[in-house]
Amino acid sequence: MSRTHQHQYQVEVTWTGNQGTGTKTYQGYGRDHEIRIAGKPVVQGSSDPLFRGDASKLNPEDMLVTALSTCHMLSYLHQAVLAGVVVTAYVDHAEGTMETSVNGGRFLEVVLRPVVTITAGSDAAKAEAAHEPAHHACFIANSVNFPVRCEPRIVVESA
Repeated sequence: MSRTHQHQYQVEVTWTGNQGTGTKTYQGYGRDHEIRIAGKPVVQGSSDPLFRGDASKLNPEDMLVTALSTCHMLSYLHQAVLAGVVVTAYVDHAEGTMETSVNGGRFLEVVLRPVVTITAGSDAAKAEAAHEPAHHACFIANSVNFPVRCEPRIVVESA
């Protein structure tokens, strides 16, 4: 019998883009906002520049791809321990593809491309195989309605 547990995450998002006339016109307001989570640094956000946002700030699309990448990484590191694989470095070059139309938009897929470095004494096949259970354990990947693919590369350190 499996027991489930609920977890709550509280985030405060405050729009800071009122340039004096609110949303009177589409061009007349900024997309800037602040993201606050108790006990953590404030994150400055905006929309993607395609949607009149500030390119120097994180946007929701960036954060979605980031959430998928980091969730997979953390799940993978746990799976590596279970498989007896010693990971010494992990860098992911994740990419999300989104489409838009006059009716809205949606993500089509996210591709994770982690480069995982393991010790010479670790098994590269086990290191690669650990990505599958990591994917299934990722809470974020389990919550989206589009494919999340993983194209890992395993690098074995020289002895």
